Amino acid sequence: MAYPHLLEPLNLGFTTLKNRVLMGSMHTGLEEEKGGFDKLATFYQERAKGGVGLIVTGGISPNFRGRLTPHASQLSFRWQVKKHKLVTDAVHQADGKICMQILHSGRYGYHPFSVAPSRIKSPITPFKPTALSKRQISKTIKHYANSAMLAQKAGYDGVEVMGSEGYLINQFICTRSNIRTDEWGGSIENRCKFPLEIIQAIREQVGQKFIIIFRLSMLDLVEKGSSWEEVVYLAKRLEKTGVNIINTGIGWHEARIPTIATSVPRGAFSWVTERLKKELSIPLIATNRINTPEIAERIISSGQADMVSMARPFLADPEFVNKANADLADEINTCIGCNQACLDHSFVLKRATCLVNPRACYETELNFVNAQTKKKLAVVGAGPAGLSFSVYAAQRGHDVVLFEAKSEIGGQFNLARKIPGKEEFDETIRYFKKQLEKYKVDLKLNTKFEAHYVNELEFDEVIVASGVTPRQISFPGSDRDNVVDYQQVLKGDVSVGKRVALIGAGGIGFDMAHYLGEPESKTMQPDQWLKNWGIDKSYTNVSGLLDSPVEHSPERTIYLLQRKNNKLGKGLGKTTGWIHRLVIKQHKVITKSGVNYVKVDDDGLHISINDRPEVLNVDHIVLCAGQESNKKIIPELEDCGKPIHVIGGADLAAELDAKRAIRQGAELAASI
Repeated sequence: MAYPHLLEPLNLGFTTLKNRVLMGSMHTGLEEEKGGFDKLATFYQERAKGGVGLIVTGGISPNFRGRLTPHASQLSFRWQVKKHKLVTDAVHQADGKICMQILHSGRYGYHPFSVAPSRIKSPITPFKPTALSKRQISKTIKHYANSAMLAQKAGYDGVEVMGSEGYLINQFICTRSNIRTDEWGGSIENRCKFPLEIIQAIREQVGQKFIIIFRLSMLDLVEKGSSWEEVVYLAKRLEKTGVNIINTGIGWHEARIPTIATSVPRGAFSWVTERLKKELSIPLIATNRINTPEIAERIISSGQADMVSMARPFLADPEFVNKANADLADEINTCIGCNQACLDHSFVLKRATCLVNPRACYETELNFVNAQTKKKLAVVGAGPAGLSFSVYAAQRGHDVVLFEAKSEIGGQFNLARKIPGKEEFDETIRYFKKQLEKYKVDLKLNTKFEAHYVNELEFDEVIVASGVTPRQISFPGSDRDNVVDYQQVLKGDVSVGKRVALIGAGGIGFDMAHYLGEPESKTMQPDQWLKNWGIDKSYTNVSGLLDSPVEHSPERTIYLLQRKNNKLGKGLGKTTGWIHRLVIKQHKVITKSGVNYVKVDDDGLHISINDRPEVLNVDHIVLCAGQESNKKIIPELEDCGKPIHVIGGADLAAELDAKRAIRQGAELAASI
């Protein structure tokens, strides 16, 4: 067995989990859609068939005020049990186990009915919560127990009580959000009374043969969070009160430290689980940025944890565990931690899915059944769109020939993976390469597609996925040798000087600022990464924060410029944009908006802002002003007499959008 510790059963006494893999909680948005629970049942059933040991659902509120949004899901009434039973029956039919997460948003509720221990507004929501009265606290505890009882009636194997990430229970635990002076505030004993009474009430309702997981915030990463001694105190009390498993929670949502984005090193927080494991006898779960069976096996075999939690990796590949068990790790569609289709969607109340797996949460709608008529298909370009189409079309039985003018597949991914913190794009290229082999796609590298191939090689249809080219902008001096585009820099065609101006402050501009500001990526150096973000593994201070942030000494002077007069990075990802903005701040990048580009000469780049002239004495000017569709081949194909389909960047060249490109390729493959 390739991963013996990961795949070893875990005996909880009254029940046994078939392996040490937990599919962590993640809201999909199906919970609120009409007919969404039918789709949710199929979604979870596929993951259960995929071999995962235990599934935890997205957060379900125990009452109305605990909802994340006005229309978010709750389980408070018996009539709500029926739809949950659709999910549990589907999972059990696949020989799986599933727990429902009970989550009360507290002051994170995005509605005017939110409540909290104290009337202190969260920095990430617009509503100031109402402070819970003593009577309301007692009722809320009963609501948790009632929700757990209803979950048991619905057929769940247990519940996970969300006590981390800054939600209501976490708000009671920390003085940051709990300034009460009664028996629910003040001392650590009083502040921990709320979670302990919740667990006690749940256990009394559900009996002993029902899994209770508590998600404990082991590292708050905010001021006035818990000290290590307080974390240990609560963990030991939870164990005595009847919790079966403790799951690791890292960081409040309002913390200004990345915890799950692709720039976070793999397994970067498993050390804190290991530290607590020495204090307890019940199983502990490590979490955050665990996305391969190798890293999961290492965490368990080294004794850092008893289980590992992976949420987004099961969006990316429902067969993760089965593939690991069959020693087919190279066929796993690895989560790259981008957040673009999952969390970014959830935060704007859209259905979650996955950039690298567009079927995620669309299992009843996007399928690749065997083609009734086998076709010979030419695909032009092996970037994300072309790769996606080729693999899915070949999976359906079509004869696919993939033409790529360059010597490697991947398109823009080959540039993206060079950005510090985006090394995970290597995994997507590896996955597609393996799938091309598996489904016998005829890959022709170093081969520029010619229009006459269509009839000479008897193709039935042509799919143009030729990608994008950098947008060029013209002003006096823009043809000088020191004016280059981002692709030239990332390919290594240009050696950039110590003073650089970046024209364009979209995603490409921010990536280039990071690339030029951090010559050596810290993503592959976990300890250095933790220090850079102010995290102290010795846990001397509360929340595990260093006394003062690490001072960065940039090797380059970088200007990030944009024509628009609005905030730089406005169009960046909902859940990761703040990280990119902090990174360029760390590298002391000088930002300017409302810029008019006048000329380039021997003195540098001449600009004006609000009619005030300025000269930037720079060695190079890098164009990051977006891209244009590469459609050169399309006019040549107009007379071929065969259907032509245009997808990916060749179809629409806005910001680089692999999410749209891969989905577009998949949807065309499903219908062709």
